[in-house]
Amino acid sequence: MENVVKNFDLVKEEISNFKNANIVAVSKTFPINHILPLINHGHQHFGENKVQEAQEKWTLIKNDFPNLKLHLIGKLQTNKVKFALPLFDYIHSLDSIKLAEKISLEQEKKNFRPKIFIQINLGKESQKSGIDQDDLESFYKRCVTEFNLNIIGIMCLPPFDEDPTPFFKKMQNLSESLKLKEISMGMSNDYMDALRFSATYIRVGSKIFGNRS
Repeated sequence: MENVVKNFDLVKEEISNFKNANIVAVSKTFPINHILPLINHGHQHFGENKVQEAQEKWTLIKNDFPNLKLHLIGKLQTNKVKFALPLFDYIHSLDSIKLAEKISLEQEKKNFRPKIFIQINLGKESQKSGIDQDDLESFYKRCVTEFNLNIIGIMCLPPFDEDPTPFFKKMQNLSESLKLKEISMGMSNDYMDALRFSATYIRVGSKIFGNRS
């Protein structure tokens, strides 16, 4: 477990030239005792895939460490929104009007507005969620005006078996066209490429915590 902090510091050093880069340490499936060394090291941004797992792991820890920021990087089902807020400070996977509406209702009830990324399905992959890039502008406008969502940026998962660079470039262009500051893209195997195309949140798991069993 002492390697976790060492691994994190190596990643931090590697990206030190990118001043706007934030590391989301993807802690999904790892027990909290595996993550605690990094929390005690002062890191604040952690990523989880599933609402139920995050509830079990992070509810008490977030009370003890109020500066922690939890990111939902997996798909959010509409029936889990009430459990996701206010546990998650960031949601990286807004992918439908139905979900936008549900988050909007819940944030009014809880008086808590999470920071949200719109997920874009750039590769038009049927097995992946996300907004079609052609619908992005109208979707973004509805989220902001109709649902009062705090949209801070866009997110993508490039096709697994293709060069991610053209997709990262496209994300950079889309972000500029919407005048959004944040881009969530890049994982353990390609975050340096993502950073070259203005990624501001990189989602790094195995490079920090080791391989998942």
